[in-house]
Amino acid sequence: MIRLLPFRQVNEYDVVNLFALEGGSVNSNLTGVGNGDAGVFVKVSTGNFDADPLSYVSDSYLGKTDYPHIGSQNMYPQVNKTVAPATSGELPLGLTLNQTAKYDENGESLLHYPQKRKEMQAVLPGQAVPIAMRGLFTLHTQAFDGAATNYAIGTGIKMSLVNAGKITGIAPTDAASFGTVIGTGSRSGGLVSGLPDAWSGDFLVVKLGR
Repeated sequence: MIRLLPFRQVNEYDVVNLFALEGGSVNSNLTGVGNGDAGVFVKVSTGNFDADPLSYVSDSYLGKTDYPHIGSQNMYPQVNKTVAPATSGELPLGLTLNQTAKYDENGESLLHYPQKRKEMQAVLPGQAVPIAMRGLFTLHTQAFDGAATNYAIGTGIKMSLVNAGKITGIAPTDAASFGTVIGTGSRSGGLVSGLPDAWSGDFLVVKLGR
């Protein structure tokens, strides 16, 4: 699932591609809602730069690997530096721009469909997920607490008190604030190309960075 609506302004120099999402936060599939979504605010959980960039591990995600002459060599690569959903009282590194998921909406492994991964703006478990540290972003209601009407223009944002990876409002001068609300709105919930709008509901336009 993607908690980001299309409008955004971000400089590529403000995007880091060093960290994978921790395994426990990965979404099972593209249609599920969880901490593997795009638009989750994350913190660094493992940042050891003395370690190798990648490690190779046994992983059932590869499928059956115990055939003769295969099992001991069929290893899964994963980035050693990781991020996790930020929680109350923490300053996040930024928000994820891609979702991290194992399977598509039909239960097919995304490991075997690189083109579909690109089309769905997804990365595999263990792959580095792009994280934006600054910029302007449009957040769907899944990314913040409460209704958009609770956020006045100029409201600061901080990590939610109850929902990891989500934000809530705060005074803009508070030390915990890491961004500002610059606009609010709501999508009608009508049909898009004959299908229900998956991102109907409230949204916020926020500026990340002090």
